Amino acid sequence: MMEAAFVWMSFHETLLTYLGITSLITLIITPILVLIAIVGMPADYFIYEREEILEFRKQFNPAALVVILAVKNVAGVVFIIAGLAMLVLPGQGIITILIGLTLVNFPGKRNLERRMIRQKKVLSSINWVRERAGKPPLQLSRD
Repeated sequence: MMEAAFVWMSFHETLLTYLGITSLITLIITPILVLIAIVGMPADYFIYEREEILEFRKQFNPAALVVILAVKNVAGVVFIIAGLAMLVLPGQGIITILIGLTLVNFPGKRNLERRMIRQKKVLSSINWVRERAGKPPLQLSRD
């Protein structure tokens, strides 16, 4: 069994090299991107309903919006694939998969995001980072 794995690896050295480099790059870039996303997120991001978001999008050029959504979804898929690879290679696989999921559009995504952010430890960690950056805490309701 082990011999077969070594034979497979010897035939796929280039693939494994690229996966290792991708893993290392995302290991370095992921925490930076997470911090940028947390700090850059509007405090009222989780208040808006799906309909309000769709209404907001109407003010943009439809062609530009399609391009932006396509690029965002492709980037999300790349992060998911890289994250899956990092489950067996060095790197932050779970975090990278989660970042990919936040970029990809799918039914029920908004509810999943809200359920995740309502976890006490998640919300307190995110608000701690936002406080250090001089940003207001995230609001979860219109109250």
